[in-house]
Amino acid sequence: MNYEEKIRAERSKMSKSFAKLADFLLDSYVEAAFMTASELAHALDLDAATVVRFSQSLEYTGYPQLQREIRSRVKSELLIRPVEAQDPGSVTGIAFKAMDEVTLAMERTRNSLDVDALNNLVDRIGEARRIVILAEGPTQPTAYSLVLYLEEGGFPVYIARSGIADLARTVNISTPQDLLLAMEVAGQAPYIARALKEAQNKNIPTAAIVGAASLASARHADTVISAQTHPGIGAGIVSLEAVVYSLSQVLRWKYEERYRGSEQAVSNYVKQIQSVSD
Repeated sequence: MNYEEKIRAERSKMSKSFAKLADFLLDSYVEAAFMTASELAHALDLDAATVVRFSQSLEYTGYPQLQREIRSRVKSELLIRPVEAQDPGSVTGIAFKAMDEVTLAMERTRNSLDVDALNNLVDRIGEARRIVILAEGPTQPTAYSLVLYLEEGGFPVYIARSGIADLARTVNISTPQDLLLAMEVAGQAPYIARALKEAQNKNIPTAAIVGAASLASARHADTVISAQTHPGIGAGIVSLEAVVYSLSQVLRWKYEERYRGSEQAVSNYVKQIQSVSD
């Protein structure tokens, strides 16, 4: 087993200090490759002897032997894999190409991001009685991320079910005090766009976060944020996640007090729930 496999195998049985070391070596192995045992111990507020004992617990003679294995991995990633990636028929080549596609999509999304629309959406969210998300299938995970970010600020939000009758009920019970927010990346759910159109007919505010400006939801939304990644669905999903994350950061900035108050309230409830005995 390599050092990662050994750490994962033993992680659940480790002491607090060992677990701290283990997580650092898993998450920050590049930094660890260039740190002595003393430097690593200092960075994690541990004793150098703890680093030695940790290494020995994984069946290494000491930290230098463990570090050599980590350095070998870093060397492979920096020197060998780029050469392997030049072969388009290799696993490395295909993986690197996919990463390049995502990087390009992210760059395009960042450069084309409509900050005025983003600011407008933040205002709409702040004014809404509730936010209802209409999410196309491939965007469901990103929609749940948005729900999490909004709930952290105490915003009333939920994801509507995507059946035709469900969308019809959502439009029927919504009012001009609500915000209907569509999320679309593949063009696989035309009824969401039609639901937005019906919502507009009722003067209900609408918005859309889409993978491409040509998608149907964008044509029936008052506020549109496009990731500009058409036609790549995979890269589009990643870019939509980035747009939602950017939205969450602007929300946190604009409604700082609201987020702080919500986080404190949740913390208080956690303490109360933990203190309740059966």
